Amino acid sequence: MRTVALTALAPLAWGSTYAVTTELLPADRPLLTATLRALPAGLVLLAVTRRLPSGSWWWRSAVLGALNIGVFFALLFVAAYRLPGGVAAVLGAIQPLLAAGLAVPLLGERFGRRALLAGTVGVFGVALVVLRATARLDAIGVLAGLAGAGAMAAGTVLTKRWGRPEGVGPLALTGWQLTAGGLLLLPVAALVEGAPPALDGANLLGYGYLAVANTALAYWVWFRGIGRLPATSVAFLGLLSPVSAAVIGWAALGQSLTALQLLGMALALSSTLLGQRPAHRPATTVVATSAAAPATAGRPAVGGATPAAALALGATAPLAPAVIREGEARSASLPLGVEPVGRTMS
Repeated sequence: MRTVALTALAPLAWGSTYAVTTELLPADRPLLTATLRALPAGLVLLAVTRRLPSGSWWWRSAVLGALNIGVFFALLFVAAYRLPGGVAAVLGAIQPLLAAGLAVPLLGERFGRRALLAGTVGVFGVALVVLRATARLDAIGVLAGLAGAGAMAAGTVLTKRWGRPEGVGPLALTGWQLTAGGLLLLPVAALVEGAPPALDGANLLGYGYLAVANTALAYWVWFRGIGRLPATSVAFLGLLSPVSAAVIGWAALGQSLTALQLLGMALALSSTLLGQRPAHRPATTVVATSAAAPATAGRPAVGGATPAAALALGATAPLAPAVIREGEARSASLPLGVEPVGRTMS
């Protein structure tokens, strides 16, 4: 449970993105914000860990960075501008179901009634928290929202399947992915939004928080959790993001919480707990002998939605507030090359 609680800190932190962007950052720059979240954080982690990918991990890092960061953020941008944030958030809430489905062929995890029930309850709970009666649909926006959820789900499952190279910790892996995703976003942001505006002290403070606490540390905790927990268990923790966003909006921004929203929060939390699978404690530590060894087992957005909407998907801009057992060798809960589950993270 300690690993679950630590991993949950990531989506809880992502729930603060809306408040930070609306209060501290320049408006109308979602791609700039996404880029400045990912690229500086990734470069700092590369400097700290002094580890670069090698061999197949160059392209693996590029794929994971695109799915978890670059493509994910870009699709969120499209969905948030073409859909009310509430609709985008509900689409994002299907991510645990998509991850559970992908984990069957890629990781050998079972897609049972428990996961189906938890996923359905989670989508319904998020809908109660963020959806509004005035929500409208747009085909391109819906496709982008679904594709964004699919990208993050695929990134989660592939992160679990590929593990980490021997001797490489989650901090270095996080740096590889953030750098790759940020480099993918950089030219897109420049082409779509142009040169960045002049930044004042508040802007720098906001970007600093997003890059350090909201991205570098949060994604480190997130990828660490993927390495230690089943992929579907980690995916269900993402439902905590809209709950966190709603609570922060109420506490810090003076927004109201209705009885239906409180019910939705309770359902989302219940779904998160129901989606957790107990991890088996291994007798000994497993160390990878080959990085290539496969696992064999099992933002308000335009439209007037609430801030919690886009934050369910980790969106970053004020206009868009909106894991498999390892190889069956020893344990479902232990990633390649790390110590047994239960050891406190430093």
